Amino acid sequence: MAPAPAMVVLLHSSTGSARQWAGLTEQLAVQYRVDAVEFHGHGAQPGWTGPSRMTLADEAALAAPLLAAPGGVHLVDHSYGAAVALKLATLYPQSVRSVTVYEPVLFHWLIDDDADAQAAREVVAVAEAVRRGVFRGDHRAAAECFIDFWSGAGTWASLPAGRREGVAARMDAVRQHFDALLAEPLSGLDLARLPIPMLCLSGTRTVAATRRIAALLRDAAPRARHELLPGLGHMGPVTHAALVNARIRAFLDDVRHPGVPVPGHAGPVCVAG
Repeated sequence: MAPAPAMVVLLHSSTGSARQWAGLTEQLAVQYRVDAVEFHGHGAQPGWTGPSRMTLADEAALAAPLLAAPGGVHLVDHSYGAAVALKLATLYPQSVRSVTVYEPVLFHWLIDDDADAQAAREVVAVAEAVRRGVFRGDHRAAAECFIDFWSGAGTWASLPAGRREGVAARMDAVRQHFDALLAEPLSGLDLARLPIPMLCLSGTRTVAATRRIAALLRDAAPRARHELLPGLGHMGPVTHAALVNARIRAFLDDVRHPGVPVPGHAGPVCVAG
């Protein structure tokens, strides 16, 4: 009997859902079993109701049951989902075969690196704006600040009304994301210990915060493959899905063949689209 296909677990960004990965799911389903997990307060998943402040470990627990798949799983993820995936990999390294991250928002790294730097100050300012908006009941203002930070001024205003309402409805969950990310103790040393192949993707047109995190990630995981995708911003997996999905598929194909080494790079490699 042929062995079961390997499993790929997909984790979405803040305000997203499993639908973010619809195209990639369809492509990967030819060779893999695929499952897209939704975080608390996103998609069909109810909001967090735990007795204490939500953590990345609480989000990782939503995906943990899938790690029992025969042969382990490959994690593919973006932004907040990428931060959760790295946490998941450090909690269950024996069950994770590879990790692909697009701009994990490890915000606490920015604070530890230099709390007075522009990148750290911008993230703290956005977190505070989202928190204020949610607490005073102005979820639209919170959403506008959040969306325009990641995608540029005026992006929120350009969204269809239905999309704006959907994003605004998830702002309390996004507030909890910021709280969890800024308090998360995951360290570079934790990642350096991971004995698994990793692909770390970033866009050349991203914001200062994720640009700095990408540099810190290169230092923390020098054996990983680090690639810069020209012209892409933080929302690259959505705005340039074909390009990002192609890089993900190529990496997974490399990992699937045990006799073919997956090289790491001391510095980022710029990959043309």
